Amino acid sequence: MRFYRSLLRLYPAAFRTEYREELCYAFGERTSGLRGPLASLKIILAALADVVPNAVAVHWDLLRQDLVYAARSLGRTPGFALTAVLVVALGVGANTAVFSLADFVFLRPLPYRDADRLLKLWERDTTQGGYNEVSPANYRDWKAMTTSFSGMGAYWPRAENLVGTEEPRRLETVHATPELLPLLGVAPLLGRHFTAAEAARGQFVVLSHALWKSQFGGDLGVIGTSVQLDGVPHTVIGVMPPTFQFPSRSTEAWTSLVLREDDYKDRTDTYLSVVARLRPGVSIERARQEMAVVSSRLEQQYPKENQRIGVLALRLREELTERGRLLVLALCGAALCILLLACANLASLFLARGAHRARELAVRAALGAGRERLVRQLVTESVGIAFVGGIVGVAAAAAGGPLLARLVPSTLPIADHAALDLRVLGLALAFVLLTGLAFGLAPALHAGRSSALDALRSGARTAGGRTQRLRAALVVVEVAASAVLLVTSGLLIRAVWRIQTTDPGFVAEDVLTLQTALPLPKYDKTARRAQFYDRVLEEVRALPGVRDAAYATGLPMAMRGGIWGAFLPGREALDDGSNGVSLRYVTPHFFATLGIPLRRGRDVAVTDRNDQPLVAVVSESLAKRLWPNEDPLGKRFKIAFKERTVVGVAGDVRVRGLERPSEPQVYLPYQQVEDGSITSYTPKDLAVRTTPSGNHHAGNLLPRIRQIVQSADPEQPISNVRTMSEIVAEETASRVTQLRLLGAFSGIALLIAALGIHGLLAFTVAKRSQELGVRRALGAQVGEIIGLVLREGLVLALIGTVIGVAVAYAAARGMSALLFGVRPADPSTIAVAVVLCLATAVAGCLRPAMSAARVDPLEALRAE
Repeated sequence: MRFYRSLLRLYPAAFRTEYREELCYAFGERTSGLRGPLASLKIILAALADVVPNAVAVHWDLLRQDLVYAARSLGRTPGFALTAVLVVALGVGANTAVFSLADFVFLRPLPYRDADRLLKLWERDTTQGGYNEVSPANYRDWKAMTTSFSGMGAYWPRAENLVGTEEPRRLETVHATPELLPLLGVAPLLGRHFTAAEAARGQFVVLSHALWKSQFGGDLGVIGTSVQLDGVPHTVIGVMPPTFQFPSRSTEAWTSLVLREDDYKDRTDTYLSVVARLRPGVSIERARQEMAVVSSRLEQQYPKENQRIGVLALRLREELTERGRLLVLALCGAALCILLLACANLASLFLARGAHRARELAVRAALGAGRERLVRQLVTESVGIAFVGGIVGVAAAAAGGPLLARLVPSTLPIADHAALDLRVLGLALAFVLLTGLAFGLAPALHAGRSSALDALRSGARTAGGRTQRLRAALVVVEVAASAVLLVTSGLLIRAVWRIQTTDPGFVAEDVLTLQTALPLPKYDKTARRAQFYDRVLEEVRALPGVRDAAYATGLPMAMRGGIWGAFLPGREALDDGSNGVSLRYVTPHFFATLGIPLRRGRDVAVTDRNDQPLVAVVSESLAKRLWPNEDPLGKRFKIAFKERTVVGVAGDVRVRGLERPSEPQVYLPYQQVEDGSITSYTPKDLAVRTTPSGNHHAGNLLPRIRQIVQSADPEQPISNVRTMSEIVAEETASRVTQLRLLGAFSGIALLIAALGIHGLLAFTVAKRSQELGVRRALGAQVGEIIGLVLREGLVLALIGTVIGVAVAYAAARGMSALLFGVRPADPSTIAVAVVLCLATAVAGCLRPAMSAARVDPLEALRAE
């Protein structure tokens, strides 16, 4: 019987109190005849069978009654219900969307077998801290001299022309050693990976799922077919599953990387990306220690080539840049501010609702409703509202997922936007319970503690001191969270404005760009490439609306690398790591097409061929570095294995983007390169400057340019069509997306804070109507009454603003990498945020203040 009595606690308290003795008597009668060694077990089972299902039924019946009553009660106050649902939807929706992004970027396992054991290996400069790709020679030695890894593979991303499937197409491919794909541990959907013997011969390709679907129609018989990549036949031997993306989501095919003995001769030729898998039981720290020993040995064996060369070992996810990480973390902080605001506002709403329903609850208590029953009813209302708001918020988060795609780093091998999975939905459920249960429970308990007799006796004189103080504290929290969002958003807005006003060194407007990368060995000869460029450029320049056109190895910001050493003759041995320049081969009119100013000398010319003196155009910064206080024209320097004469000086260009410093630039004539030499630098980007009034003709130009290219070479595809303005805009695209979200969050925060102040002061004015009436009767002027209410609201706003600014300053110091030189304590930004917070407070105070001024002294005194 003792066990049965303890089980009765599963029933609601009121039901247990009323029926305890009757239930115990009936159970005792049913079990009195049980005897024998198993009697105790039978009694326990009988007690469980009796109490558990009946307790569930009683709770369900009470819940059903509470839900019906809550629906009726909320139906009588639709404004309150709608406001509460929207507040919850804002908090849950914002956090579900942002934290699904954070989970996607930081936590969700990468789509490989034991992805946490995969490492990327880089050559690291042990003195300056930078890191770079790996030379084939060092890759081979690392592979042979280490024992910490169960396997090591290398790859080289490049683009190739696919010919023979409908129209020519430019593909993002990866040349990989035979170890790479098996190392990742993902089996092909069709076919297999290429073997070591096949990799040695080359001419084998594995397709991505997207390419298989788009170009081959999902044909199951694609294995064994032949395709042309850069004019070379390749046999399709496999198709990867749709979830496989490596090294990035833009990769469309994997071909075999053939490393021949000549590739191992130059240890300074760094272009391979290296992936290794840790052996079971080997930690990343141990692997790093071994790689440090190996790099030290190689530096001793090759003191010239491997001087200051160490090894950097990173997990795949650790390659995420600090800026990319901070962009997501800043949004997480903003979303938490919104959740805090939602919780505080919801608690304030339920406190106000509890105060207005004090008489109703008192009457129910006087008629026999226990405290547990009242609290249960109020909690049912708050949780019900939270669930409805949560459903709306999750739906909004699912719809807004693609909008966050710009914040997903393109370097991670994951999809471009996060989908809501069970873990994210579980997190959303936790947010719902937090807002509905935790912040609805406190007001419910507060209402449940009220004395029925006191509540029935109370009237307008009740000031609700405890409720008012709690709501005032919540208002301070709301204003503080708003100030945090406003200050951080303002700092980021100023940073983006500074970035966008940075001079890139060229004129991006009215420039259409596209790629016509020429395949090898078809265009291995420099003269044949020149014929193609000259024919295309001549016909493109003749099009209506075209001012000029030119080809280049790569466009600024689209091609960020291309770094070579530039030396004065006889000074190569003095390389201290500061001689790097960004190299491009260009056709005539390149500077005029991109609007890069020529400060001195001339442009490259059609006559600058291999049988003529080798020349170059350099940027101002390189001229100052090599020949300070001297005229650079006619000076000679060495680059790309040749000595050249400076014939022109151009303005500096931010080739690495608006936020990063760029190396000086060197421009070489497109015809002054030997056949088969430096083929990865052959011009491939076509830039076309249109007339200012011809912006609307850009779309009409593309079909004509496509016809011109196809007439020059029917197998030549066009890719990467975009304007220079789009390339520049892409520099701040993720920041702008983040700012739009932060701006929306800030506006929501200000609105919630204004509603919180308005609600608190309206509640205060209603409860203090008798006091205000007495003040009016004693001669208080309307202005004094308005000032009294305004002062109360502004004091709370000022306290919250001070707290918020302090928190925002600490947060801004943590995200200084995003501020682009803007100080965390920027006075103008803080001043604007403070003014907005106080203006919002004034807006929230006005209506209650005017209501207080309209209080009729006689009516207030008669109210009781």
